[in-house]
Amino acid sequence: MYWFLREGIKMSDVKQLQEERTQLFKDVYDGRQPKRVPIELSITWDAAIPYAGMDMKTAQWNPETFETFFDKVCAEFPTDKAPIAPTLRPPGFYEILGAKGIIMSNTGTMQHPEVHCLEVEEYDEFIADPYKCMVEKLMPRLFAALDTEPMRAALNFAKGYKAKCDIDAAMGGVAVEMTNKYGFAALPKGGMTEAPLDFMADFIRSFTGIIKDMRRNKEQVVAAVEAILPHMEKIGIVPASSRYARTFIPLHMAPFMKEKDFAKFWWPTFEQLMQYLSDHGAGVKLFVEQDWMKKIDYLASLKDRVEMQFEFGDPKLAKEKVGKEHIISGFFPITMLQTATEKECVDKAKELIDILAPGGGFIFNTDKSLYSLAGPIADNLKAVIETVRTYGVY
Repeated sequence: MYWFLREGIKMSDVKQLQEERTQLFKDVYDGRQPKRVPIELSITWDAAIPYAGMDMKTAQWNPETFETFFDKVCAEFPTDKAPIAPTLRPPGFYEILGAKGIIMSNTGTMQHPEVHCLEVEEYDEFIADPYKCMVEKLMPRLFAALDTEPMRAALNFAKGYKAKCDIDAAMGGVAVEMTNKYGFAALPKGGMTEAPLDFMADFIRSFTGIIKDMRRNKEQVVAAVEAILPHMEKIGIVPASSRYARTFIPLHMAPFMKEKDFAKFWWPTFEQLMQYLSDHGAGVKLFVEQDWMKKIDYLASLKDRVEMQFEFGDPKLAKEKVGKEHIISGFFPITMLQTATEKECVDKAKELIDILAPGGGFIFNTDKSLYSLAGPIADNLKAVIETVRTYGVY
């Protein structure tokens, strides 16, 4: 039974709640001041499954369990967007293909070990035709099931893709059900891409490999990120792309780079990627990892009202530099939910609202996704959500 029927709430009231929540985000995306600060959180499966009393190593494999832990989280954490979403790393797909870059730990967490699939001496081949190189050479190195004779590799790929489609359908169905059941904001799903140098660092050359290459193979690195840029542009656009269906881009390498290296290897192709997304009508949400305060002027130069979820840094400086033209979220440290008192967590939420909310352009969010709800985390998080809902009114 739907929660609103059980509690005597009319379905029309839930629909109205959904429309009000959706409008909060549309107002922010459109540059208008909303009625109150919208609340967005990302509670991962790693947090949700144990919170629902289930085992990580088994629940992820069984679509029949999805509704249970989705419902538990959605019922108890009344954010404005659904607080839990389909995972990007369903284990079945990776297991069938024998993945080496995404593996399950002994606790059930899907992890990304430091691996690479392109050797230094193969840069020129990659630069000449990145897609051909990835399909024919790099994917078989990352996925053991593809490292076989062509017919069997094709069959294994089909099995993996079928598993992915099945699990995506199951996850998507539950996500839509929860959105409608609890009246969360209903916004279309956008794309996802990466800065070209981050893509090279993730699986192609690895974090440590690309750092060495920037010293020893400078021109090949520049040529490689330029060669992969069209691929990053293509995957960043989906049919629904708009300022409401935002393309998500996590920013990895930049905060660890000297500015001269950042300006040479990272920023130019990222800036071109952002221009391409803008030209094709896609809004963008950046996860600004680590501390970008020394490079924040670069972010301020971007166009078209980018949403920026900050992990670390100075909220006042961020408001000053990017708050007029762009959307700020993040900054609330998830570590406080584990280590601080409820009052300290609430006071921190109020402090961020006081700094970042004036004039609009602020979405309340934590500094990163939540990977645990154990101990005091859940209760502190609930208090923070309620505080933002009542204190963050314009």
